[in-house]
Amino acid sequence: MKILTGIISSLTLLSLNVVGLSQVQAQTQGFEFQNVPVSFSGTGCPPGKIEGVLNGDTLSITFSAFEAKAPRLKVVSASCNLRIGLNIPSGFNVQPVSVKYLGFADVPTRGSADLNVKILFQGKEVPTDDNPNQTFPAGFSDVWNKDVGITLNTINACSRPVSSVFGINSTLTARATTIPRGQETQIRIDTIDTTIGEVLFQVKFDFNPC
Repeated sequence: MKILTGIISSLTLLSLNVVGLSQVQAQTQGFEFQNVPVSFSGTGCPPGKIEGVLNGDTLSITFSAFEAKAPRLKVVSASCNLRIGLNIPSGFNVQPVSVKYLGFADVPTRGSADLNVKILFQGKEVPTDDNPNQTFPAGFSDVWNKDVGITLNTINACSRPVSSVFGINSTLTARATTIPRGQETQIRIDTIDTTIGEVLFQVKFDFNPC
């Protein structure tokens, strides 16, 4: 398990600093560019830091790699669970609206691979408008992408600040128990954008002044 300083039980909540109401209204979207602390755990999380970058209405989660590779006769799973603290300043309604991620899978004859993603808010799984998961059958060798809509009530911070925790649990499973010799099953989540680093997840928000 790899845990960024400030474990989940004592998570350092993100402070979303308001640019100023008039400036936000003029920009029509959220908050200024800033780094966001992210806590993480799981067998598939890479060594080093996982960071979040909030820019306007988009929170980008950056880390270097997330994949599962299974040689013949093996089943390999890799998981990475992210927790992002949200401290919403008074005067705003905020609503997460989508989570975006993409990747690649290569599945030989008699193999399979699974993508499993859960979106959480305050420790509870959030209903999604689109299927966040996918099974890749034998013979699949291609890129895939997900842009998953979220059904979540607006976080109302009109009269006072609201602190909360947003989470993404993801598991990749590669199965190769009966594939041909010399081959392997692989599945990974790839980089969406490299402008600010290797972005593996993007969370879109609606920020609305009250």
